[in-house]
Amino acid sequence: MQIEIEDLTNPDVHALLHEHLADMREHSPPGSVHALDLDGLRAKSVTFWTVRESSELMGCGALKELDSRWGEIKSMRTSKAHLRKGVATKLLEHILDEAKRRRYERVNLETGSTDAFQPARLLYERFGFTRCQPFADYEDNSFSVFMTIEL
Repeated sequence: MQIEIEDLTNPDVHALLHEHLADMREHSPPGSVHALDLDGLRAKSVTFWTVRESSELMGCGALKELDSRWGEIKSMRTSKAHLRKGVATKLLEHILDEAKRRRYERVNLETGSTDAFQPARLLYERFGFTRCQPFADYEDNSFSVFMTIEL
């Protein structure tokens, strides 16, 4: 598996992100979908990576800089064809290594509270993320779980 910074121009990445947003909308009520669209992922504060094997897209994820000491994980997604192959684990390791390289003190994330998001919550818990209060511009709601890890 190769993890590389992606410029968000590849059609397969667009398709995976479309799948991601559609899935988030299916499992979250309006106003509770916090996934970034293409424009949001192109922001200067966001670094976006893809995971590929040969040329096949396996997954993606991003790290958004909230300030010089604090990052947020965004748009973690594994292609349905590559679930349970370690893609998310490898990518999360990479993102946390980058956060440490940047000398962030903590990394936060927002994910869903329903059963559809349980695999994501379990992955983050395995890495040491714990639940926290809403951060940045998020507001508390019953459909979001906020998590953090100190680095």
